[in-house]
Amino acid sequence: MDDLNQQSTKKYSSIPLEVERIGKFCLNAAFKVHTTLGPGLLESVYEKALSYELLNQGLVVETQKILPVIYDGNILDAGLRMDILVEHCVVLELKAVEKMIPLFEAQLLTYLKLSNIRLGYLINFNVIKLKDGIKRKVF
Repeated sequence: MDDLNQQSTKKYSSIPLEVERIGKFCLNAAFKVHTTLGPGLLESVYEKALSYELLNQGLVVETQKILPVIYDGNILDAGLRMDILVEHCVVLELKAVEKMIPLFEAQLLTYLKLSNIRLGYLINFNVIKLKDGIKRKVF
């Protein structure tokens, strides 16, 4: 199978159950953090609290994970950082903003593409109901 067909098959295949399970852990932890802290804090506060919750569940958590860009066969440190990477398979991009913009979703999709990770969540903690601040993205 050529590279294009492999990418197409991977892109449209279902997310593995284990990855979905980890995604649910992430969402449950985000809801706990939001219920405890509420809206109105800095993104960095939510990142620390969410990382703490996920680590307490025994998950592998990397914060501010550097994401290199491969350009013209060269690895570039372009300053890209994923907010939280959980179990090497779920990307969490956190925001604490008044209004979400399409650029944030594009940013998460780019992180998924560059990291070759399929599942990501864009989570805005600056909302009254957290469910209104969550976007699931699949690559």
